[in-house]
Amino acid sequence: MENEPGSTGDPGLDRAVGQWLQFDQNTKTAACVREMVKNGAVGELKKCFGARMEFGTAGLRAAMGPGVSRMNDLTIIQTTQGFCQYLEQCFTDLKERGVVIGFDAREHTASGGSSKRFASLAAAVLISRGVPVHLFSVFTPTPYVPFTVSHLGLCAGIMVTASHNPKQDNGYKVYWENGAQIIPPHDKGIAAAIEENLEPWPESWDTNTASKSPLLKDPYQDIHREYLQSIQQHCFHREVNKCSEVKIVHTSVHGVGHVFVQAAFKAFDLRPPYAVKEQKDPDPEFPTVEYPNPEEGAGVLNLSFALADREGATMVFANDPDADRLAVAEKQPSGEWRVFSGNELGALLGWWSFQCWKQQQGEDKASVKDVYMLASTVSSKILRAIGLKEGFHFEETLTGFKWMGNRAKQLLDQGKTVLFAFEEAIGYMCSPAVLDKDGVSAAAITGELVSYLATKNTSLSQQLKAVYDEYGYHITKNSYFICHDQNTIKQLFERLRNYEGEKSYPKECQGFTITAVRDLTTGYDSNQPDNKAILPTSKSSQMITFTFANGGVATMRTSGTEPKIKYYTELCAAPGNSDLNQLNTELNNLVDAIVENFFQPKKNNLTPRPDS
Repeated sequence: MENEPGSTGDPGLDRAVGQWLQFDQNTKTAACVREMVKNGAVGELKKCFGARMEFGTAGLRAAMGPGVSRMNDLTIIQTTQGFCQYLEQCFTDLKERGVVIGFDAREHTASGGSSKRFASLAAAVLISRGVPVHLFSVFTPTPYVPFTVSHLGLCAGIMVTASHNPKQDNGYKVYWENGAQIIPPHDKGIAAAIEENLEPWPESWDTNTASKSPLLKDPYQDIHREYLQSIQQHCFHREVNKCSEVKIVHTSVHGVGHVFVQAAFKAFDLRPPYAVKEQKDPDPEFPTVEYPNPEEGAGVLNLSFALADREGATMVFANDPDADRLAVAEKQPSGEWRVFSGNELGALLGWWSFQCWKQQQGEDKASVKDVYMLASTVSSKILRAIGLKEGFHFEETLTGFKWMGNRAKQLLDQGKTVLFAFEEAIGYMCSPAVLDKDGVSAAAITGELVSYLATKNTSLSQQLKAVYDEYGYHITKNSYFICHDQNTIKQLFERLRNYEGEKSYPKECQGFTITAVRDLTTGYDSNQPDNKAILPTSKSSQMITFTFANGGVATMRTSGTEPKIKYYTELCAAPGNSDLNQLNTELNNLVDAIVENFFQPKKNNLTPRPDS
């Protein structure tokens, strides 16, 4: 090998570096590795080569840069080779049906990596094996990939995005033939196939030849048109939209959403939203925000509020950078801005989708028994309350849209109607055309909802109160602690499993009586006759839910992507109990008790969420 690097003094690390330099044809990442070896930067080399990125149900997500622990040209090739081989094992008609690949606008100059570059390398790998590839020629929202899989009947989809992660990160997200994100055991099958295909195949680097292949198609024009056509089935008040005076500001937070939300509003005959000029075009530096995550609320939305105040707008809509999530804020009579939580917007969109369905059905209400709504187990139970009164089914799934998308597809295949699904992390599935969260259709549908309410002189905040008055208040309080020590996390959860002797969970928490416990790590559920949980369990992550006698529900879980222990709490009150101050006090007391008794932050040296 030319320019044989020096030794690091660690034979295992030397082997990993040697193999990397043998395989890597990206001059920037290769030069970076040689430089680290030359400078004796063993600590940094160990970070780059210590452990390969783990391929899970969410695919990959990591910082861009050299080495097996990072997102770069070589790891993208290796991942796609493994994925391709796994697809070949699963589908005899892969070469007829093909795969779609989309990407966002992220890039990393230092390592020569970008979402577009990674997408073209993935395409080259698949084309080298005779697989037809529908590669978008321009950046698109993440929901366009699952839409394309379903619409064209493809075997799979790949989306290169790190969503709302910090700017140095990128990711690789995979969809199956059913149009939903993969669930086990596909993740393990793909991960094993990646390990068997680490050496680049002869044509894997050849993006030039792949770009001229007859197997390569650009689906952008057709899919953009078909998507906008498809979401119009959820436009029920076109005449109201045409006349609406409501002014809405939209920000895409330096991501891909601008073009697509403008087009979706036009498809609904809504007046175009005012775009935040500083944030409307994709910019991988995300210069105006610390984190490009609209879930963080006010900080990310400051420029939007300023524009809204200048234009006299009362609503702000914000997408995350890959436009699969939506945040909404409304100006209150006091002049303050109210940012709705994911649970609050979920309540509003769930209520609205059912109102629209009822209007569509007319007198034929019998089919309500075939109507379903879904939410993740850590999201608000408000849809359950609405369903109990209105007669539709509500189901909980595990956390993450991969579970809701797959369950929705099962129900649709049984001839059921899946009206709506949501998760508290501002993710909404308003249309069965996309079996994943979709911030573009959600923006247009929320635009119509706001316009409709304006004809009744009702604000979004007032309508939310009306929903709670009718179906019962559901108030939530979610937060997290940061903990980098895996042993501490394990001990914290094991203590709860052996609280009063071996294999016994707490029966109360500082005066709050616990009536049920579900542990999706071990598969225990005290609510089931055989004490076995119905939802799938996973030993690799911690998750315990406590139900309290006062209508409180609290879930403690670890994060799959961050060093956090999260908690989600909700107090579900019966309709008619509308003393909000009293309910908030009770929930705050419950949260304090859980934090003090179950988390024990001082003893476990946990860092609270910043600014909480």
